[in-house]
Amino acid sequence: MALSTTPTGASQLPAQPPTLLATLRQYWGYDSFRPLQERIVQSIVGGHDTCVVMPTGGGKSLCYQLPAVVLGEGLGQTAIVVSPLIALMQDQAAQLDQMGIPAAVLNSTISGAEQSRITRMARDGAFRLLYLSPERLASENTLNFLRDLRLSFFAIDEAHCISEWGHEFRPDYRQLARLREHCPGVPVAAFTASATQRVRHDILRQLRMKAPHKYIASFHRRNLRYVLQECAGKTGRQQDELLVRGLKQYAGSSVIVYSPTIARVAETVATLKAAGVKSIGYHGKMDAAERRRNQEAWMSDEVQVMVGTVAFGLGINKAAVRAVIHLALPKSIEQYYQEAGRAGRDGEPADCVMLWQKRDFMLLDYFSNQLSDEAERARTKQCTRDVSNFVSGKRCRHREVCNHFGETPKWERCDACDVCGYLPAWLEKRAAGFGGRAGSAASADEDDYVSGTTAKASRSRKRVARSAGDVDEVLKEQLREWRREAARRQNVAAFVVAHDAMLDELCHRLPRTLEQVRAIPGFGDRKTQLYGAEIVALLAGYEPPPQLSPMRDSCGTSGATGALKKEHKGPSPEGASARQTLAMLREGMSLAEIAERRELRVTTVVNIVAALLENGDCEWDPAWMSAEKRQQIESACQQHGTKMLRPLKDALGDDVSFDEIRLVIADLSSVG
Repeated sequence: MALSTTPTGASQLPAQPPTLLATLRQYWGYDSFRPLQERIVQSIVGGHDTCVVMPTGGGKSLCYQLPAVVLGEGLGQTAIVVSPLIALMQDQAAQLDQMGIPAAVLNSTISGAEQSRITRMARDGAFRLLYLSPERLASENTLNFLRDLRLSFFAIDEAHCISEWGHEFRPDYRQLARLREHCPGVPVAAFTASATQRVRHDILRQLRMKAPHKYIASFHRRNLRYVLQECAGKTGRQQDELLVRGLKQYAGSSVIVYSPTIARVAETVATLKAAGVKSIGYHGKMDAAERRRNQEAWMSDEVQVMVGTVAFGLGINKAAVRAVIHLALPKSIEQYYQEAGRAGRDGEPADCVMLWQKRDFMLLDYFSNQLSDEAERARTKQCTRDVSNFVSGKRCRHREVCNHFGETPKWERCDACDVCGYLPAWLEKRAAGFGGRAGSAASADEDDYVSGTTAKASRSRKRVARSAGDVDEVLKEQLREWRREAARRQNVAAFVVAHDAMLDELCHRLPRTLEQVRAIPGFGDRKTQLYGAEIVALLAGYEPPPQLSPMRDSCGTSGATGALKKEHKGPSPEGASARQTLAMLREGMSLAEIAERRELRVTTVVNIVAALLENGDCEWDPAWMSAEKRQQIESACQQHGTKMLRPLKDALGDDVSFDEIRLVIADLSSVG
């Protein structure tokens, strides 16, 4: 069928469109889709109204970004994306720009001249995606402006906001029904991570969807571990003690701590600082620039603990969050599912811990009683009852979450919640207060829920699980610093340049050519062009340590003499590189001289020497650093452990380098 000649007609594919997989590879740098993604993209490209319910981290944004590229290239068509947060729209537009996909944002923060420029370019078909807020779409001028565009489809993000029964209802979303009146032939695609059956039906009705294709992924997040702990007392002291204990266990990993109030955010940051845990705050009353700085510091791993209110998290694209800790009861199961779901987006195990108190119910009642609308107040109180049943229940937490969203699992136990016997190590001492059953039982096969997503399919996307000991932490920190610098140059967030999984793959694959960089997932054509040469130059001459030995959780109690000793496992690290370095050390050459002679980075030489130290094949040289600095590092090791380098670096400050920390740890763990 030929393309519609009217601007508001539903778009059709060009005669010979590029394959979806080819477009995915070209721009996103991936060789395969995640479960459901390809089918969703095909529905949108085919011109169908589409409703998608997919958990956080499932890859929803790609499901509308990729069709926008396929439908827009060569046709001058634009997809309109409706999103509730300005920062989220700006981040997504920046990410698309980095991939070579033209996109723009129209919102109130942009100057009048810039808005005029963007609207002119949009009329000329310059953008594949144009991001608008629901408030802007409520304007008659905006609706008239849309008539001038060649539209491919509308994408409604966070679509649950359209429903009064949704946990984040926004009245302006109700105005989106007018899109059908003004642009009747343009398909609509709605996306949400958390919608009950009632909310899903409301979305379809409010957006006036016509024979929609519906995709509902399973709500069972297998890698998440739900743990609910009631804390006694009125002062919150026990809660603080547990939080500090937990964060020290997660040292070196990214964590989100959700606080119920702005005041509690400040109190928690102060408590953690006093306990030696570095954290940063985030809430809606902060200046926008400060919120942005804090979010960026957390996203780029400058600070690994974020303490925020519910204002933090929407649209956050950080995969390796190892724990989400709530310091109060959520307002609804949907809110908890969405916030807890920001953990473990990389598919690796992650803890979702709720440290709640009985007084939290008083706070929830207070919020509901402030509502003037009687129906809304009744809905809020029902949400509170649902939360109460959830926290006091004795059935599998995963099963209860699935049931809440209308999914009926075939299994009874998950082996990944406190009721089914799981406890993180830092809470094991309080196991008697949980009421959960000991022991475990492997869960049954994943329920084939609506979409046909099976356990096998959920693992179909290629991903290599890495252990912490497999990564050279010094090299990874250097890559993080490169990412921060590149982000500053480009005036974008660090995760826009490269997310954590891409840095991990760079550490493992050590690409030496642009072609090898391009082969790493996430590096499409444009991103390789932007950063490939810098990455190759950074890695030039780098050699991985002869062996990456897993580091111990803690040092001995008396520095080097008290450190635990490993059994000598034979000769020194094999290979000409290690032997050559050892010979130069015996000649009395410094590490910098060895690096210069061998045309290597100093860090590469440090890696080799560290392995030699650990195996007992060379001795500590006092010329490497002063005795005072070594003692300073040893003290930090005793306090923070040696499992991760980042907490040690944070504690020691700028006067101590990662290389120096690495050498001391290697000597402390050397064989006798």
